[in-house]
Amino acid sequence: MAGPAPAGIFGHDQIAVRTTRRRSGRRPAGRGPREWARAFTGFYPPLAEEMAQLDPIARFLYSARSVILVISFQAALLAGLLALTDRRFAVVPFLLVLVGYVVLHAISNLSNDYFGARRGHDTADSPRRRYTVHPLLSGAVSSRLLVSGLAVLVAIAAAIGVYFIALRGLPAVLLVAAGALLLWAYDAAPRALKELGLGELAAFVVWGPLMVAGGYYVIAGQASNAALLASVPYGLGVMSILVGKHIDQRQFDASKHQRTLPVVLGERWARRLNRASVIAMYVIVVGGVAMGALTPFALLVLFAAPRAVRAVRVMSAPAPSEPPAGYVGWPLWYHRVCLVHNRLFGWLYVAGLALGALAPAVRL
Repeated sequence: MAGPAPAGIFGHDQIAVRTTRRRSGRRPAGRGPREWARAFTGFYPPLAEEMAQLDPIARFLYSARSVILVISFQAALLAGLLALTDRRFAVVPFLLVLVGYVVLHAISNLSNDYFGARRGHDTADSPRRRYTVHPLLSGAVSSRLLVSGLAVLVAIAAAIGVYFIALRGLPAVLLVAAGALLLWAYDAAPRALKELGLGELAAFVVWGPLMVAGGYYVIAGQASNAALLASVPYGLGVMSILVGKHIDQRQFDASKHQRTLPVVLGERWARRLNRASVIAMYVIVVGGVAMGALTPFALLVLFAAPRAVRAVRVMSAPAPSEPPAGYVGWPLWYHRVCLVHNRLFGWLYVAGLALGALAPAVRL
């Protein structure tokens, strides 16, 4: 089990995030509910020494990279809104899907850091240590706190899984088993999916069909082809975020024998794949609306098209050797532009499906 890092490694994280502080102008960290909320809204956590001064809940929320949990929150909303459109919405199952998705995503983030530290992948020169504080290796969070928090989250997720198995039977068993297997296989398995070029595909499956279409099933009690179709654009968006990140750290991953998809394909083909994924998100939504499978209000996502164009343009060229002045998040270049795009796309997709739930009869 990993313990606090040596002072030299701590200093590396501290310097990297202090540089970010100068660029981002983030105000000093606080304590209590206000700081807990900030953990979900900022791009970067406090400095390592400030992390140590926060209350345990705030430290744990920052360690879980709560700012990225919005993608699981959105997936749950999409599933619930699709069920509401079909007038098969159930409040308790929806709320448990919402909580369960966020909890599972937090487990994934924390286990990723835990196994990255334990297996020696998150070294002092790794991109992971440069763009934000590593909770374990910076010494800001103890192994005991991280493992204790993980145990609480796993207990919550397991209880929710048992509820859905009792409610929906065998199909829920299969969904829970698939989710647990992919969560374990992504970075905890002896040969993790992300080491085999399959982690990015797993992200598409999880945040697309599994979360949106599977969430629809456990909320509504039946499957839906429309929900499956609706899940694909969102899954592609989440996959683009991960592919972008792995392009950014491709050289480092290759040096550590981490065969992520960009390592397998090469940078140029990985960028082509990501451009195609972003474009396909819009093609599928427009096609789904044209076929009558999706509400016309889903076309609200077209307001995110300028960000999609920027993402495609950025991914059409190699990353710069140095960050532009004032850039926040270096060395994440492709990852950030995909994340910024997908956030807006996701909220517009949620808004469109919400309008569709209010007027379900409106179809082309």
